[in-house]
Amino acid sequence: MKKKSKAVRYNKWGYIFLLPFIIVFVVFQLIPMITTIYNSFYENYRSGLTQVGPNFVGLENYKTLFSSGDIWIYAKNTMIMWIMCFVPQILLSLLLGAWFSNMRLRLKGQRFFKTVIYLPNLIMASAFSMLFFTLFSDNGPINSLLMQIGFIDTPYKFLSNVWSTRGLIAFMNCLMWFGNTTILLMAGMMGIDPSLFEAAEVDGATSGQVFFRITLPLLRPILIYVMVTSLIGGLQMFDVPQILTNGTGSPMRSSMTLIMFLNKHLYSKNYGMAGALSVILLIITGVLSYIVFKVTGNDKRKG
Repeated sequence: MKKKSKAVRYNKWGYIFLLPFIIVFVVFQLIPMITTIYNSFYENYRSGLTQVGPNFVGLENYKTLFSSGDIWIYAKNTMIMWIMCFVPQILLSLLLGAWFSNMRLRLKGQRFFKTVIYLPNLIMASAFSMLFFTLFSDNGPINSLLMQIGFIDTPYKFLSNVWSTRGLIAFMNCLMWFGNTTILLMAGMMGIDPSLFEAAEVDGATSGQVFFRITLPLLRPILIYVMVTSLIGGLQMFDVPQILTNGTGSPMRSSMTLIMFLNKHLYSKNYGMAGALSVILLIITGVLSYIVFKVTGNDKRKG
C-alpha cells in the first residue's frame, strides 16, 4: 500500500506539470475550434452598418462555398504554389544535408554556412515580400539589370504574369524554409549508425548507392514529418502572396490562396462563411496528411 501511495504522489506532479499545456490548449485551440465549427452553421455577417444574424442556416454556408466554384480555384492555386516550393526545397535540403553530414568531405566553415542558410527563416515574411516587390517591380533593379545586359528590351512585368508571380511566391517560401528543412534532415542523417556507411564502403558501394540504399530509407520518418509539416504550412500560405499582390491575388486571382480567401470573409465580418471555410480547410489538411501516411506506408507493422 505504501508503494502504491508513493506512486500516486509522484503521478500527481506529472499532472501538475501538464496543467499549463492543457489550459493553453483548451483556451487557445479547443475553444476557438469549437466556436468556429459552431459559427459555420449560422448566418452571421455585417451588411453596411446592419448586423445580420446569427441565424441558424444548417449547411447553407458549405453549399454556397462549393456552388460558387471559387474554393476549387483557390485550392488549386495553393497546391500549385506549394508543389513549386516543396520540390526544390526538399531536393536542395537533401543535397546540403548530405554534404554537411558527410565526414569524408571535411568541408571547411560548416558552422558559418549552417548559420547562413538558416538566417532567411528568421526574417519576417512581410520584410521579405516588400524586398522582392521592390526588386521585381517594373522599374526595379532586376529589370534594370536585365535591360543593361541586353537580355530584354522592355521591362518584364513579373507581377502581371501568372507563372512569374507564382514562381516568385514559391521561391520566397523555399528560400525562407529550406534552411529549417536542411537542419532537420541533417540531424536525421547524423543519427544514422556510421558502421552502416563503413560496411557499404568496404563492400565497394558508390556515394550514390549509399545515399539511395542506406541514407534515404533510414530518413523516411524525418521525410514524412517534413512533408506533413510543409503541407500544412503550404495550406496556410498567406503572408507572402498577401503582401506581394496587395491582397488581390493578381493576376486574375491566380495567386489567391485559401487563407487569403478566408481572410476576405473575416475582413468583411462574414463569420459564418469564414467558419465554414475553416472547417473545410481542417478536413482537407486531415485528408491530405492521411494520404501522405498511407502512401509512404508509415502505418505498416511487420508481423
